[in-house]
Amino acid sequence: MGIVAGLDSSSAFTRIVVCDTDTGAVLRQGYAPHPLEPKATEVDPQAWLLSLGEAATGGLLEGVQAIGVSAQQHGLIPLDRQGNLVRAALTGNDKRAQVAAADLVDGLGSREAWAQAVGCVPQAAQAVSKLRWLARHEPEAAKRTAGVLQAHDWLVWQLLGRPARRTTDRGAASGTGYWSAATGFYRPDLVELALGHQVALPEVLGPSDAAGTTPEGLLISAGTGETMAAAFGLGVGAGDAVVSLGASGSVMAVHHEALADPSGMITSFADATGMHLPVVHTSNAVRALRGTAEMLGVEDLAELGELALKSTPGASGLVLLPYLEGERTPRLPHAAGTLAGLRRESMKPEHLARAAFEGMLCSLGDALDVLRGRGVEVRRVFLLGAAAELPAVQAVAPALFGTQVVVPQPAEYAALGAARQAAWALGVSQGTLAAHTPPAWQGASAQVFEPGEDLAVGQAVRQQYIATRDEIHPGAFGQGA
Repeated sequence: MGIVAGLDSSSAFTRIVVCDTDTGAVLRQGYAPHPLEPKATEVDPQAWLLSLGEAATGGLLEGVQAIGVSAQQHGLIPLDRQGNLVRAALTGNDKRAQVAAADLVDGLGSREAWAQAVGCVPQAAQAVSKLRWLARHEPEAAKRTAGVLQAHDWLVWQLLGRPARRTTDRGAASGTGYWSAATGFYRPDLVELALGHQVALPEVLGPSDAAGTTPEGLLISAGTGETMAAAFGLGVGAGDAVVSLGASGSVMAVHHEALADPSGMITSFADATGMHLPVVHTSNAVRALRGTAEMLGVEDLAELGELALKSTPGASGLVLLPYLEGERTPRLPHAAGTLAGLRRESMKPEHLARAAFEGMLCSLGDALDVLRGRGVEVRRVFLLGAAAELPAVQAVAPALFGTQVVVPQPAEYAALGAARQAAWALGVSQGTLAAHTPPAWQGASAQVFEPGEDLAVGQAVRQQYIATRDEIHPGAFGQGA
């Protein structure tokens, strides 16, 4: 038996899990908040190290042989020729680069050109857009920038003592906007398009590679972004999709190849195992439930869910298109939400509550269908987020998605994924694991829900939603989702 650790440096805190290499059983855990303002858009990366040190106190890492690092994605850490910070790191939730992202789309010619080049269309969060913002708004800082890293790259580099070699992994690289998951190569021309000159980019390691070993003999694995680490920690594989229920929503699935999507609805990430993670985002998910709860004057989502279950499938004919903040999938940035099917008998609180849950899940079903339409197999759906625990979601989701739904118990899946990666790299270095075979850790504990006899009714509700969507927004999905 060996011992490994996984650390997840999110936007707000550091979590560390210490695990048994053979089973993945969690032996110890640590936690510390980042000493930052909530939702900070500019960060001194030293804050991440301070948080890491605090989380690891009390002998937490005693006996650990290898560490994996997961971290928040899409940030940008510009370095000068000596490896010093040019300015504070720009985090993923900094939206100032929206105009810069649009400029880059125009600069390459079209959204389709970007999708073909790197599997995604520039968004404000991505490093390539932040480079363009830097060039436009802080030209002196841009000129001094000689190298760029993301959060997990920087943490790995620090743990190794800032060696000459800087590394990343294919998962994190696939979110930059200048590395292609399809080809496995950087596009330096896109860096130059954004920043105006070339910079040093970190070496992209394979899933089971080690980034290096500390002077104390501690092996550091490649690390990865939070999304990829969480998928690895959950243990998802081919045939699995993960639906995340936050204020906005996302659907990602494990697939054998990168998907270039001319519409830009699919972002083609690489995962932490050598496979791919195509992702489709929606602008609205739980925010539609919260808005409905406020309108009905109910206290919380649990009460809204109880109200919804007093209605029947189809919400007495009510259909809610939950495009409250515009929408990314379908691409309707200026749309508003629509409540259709109002009749005297449907104008009851329980029907509106039901329509909110069905509308949210049908919208995510649209996102699932985008992936299915590109040949992605979906045999089961993992539901993540606090709203996944609501009985109303669990009752409605299987029939609307048309597949088995798995609701994992809450756990630190990104940190667990980082630890599993560390165990993999350690096993390869010791000759006990193959480079293409990750450790077979026990999967997440979960509740499983089947569509069962409700499948036909659920699919009828989906068709009612699709008909309403296509009537209000004809052609939003071309020929339909």
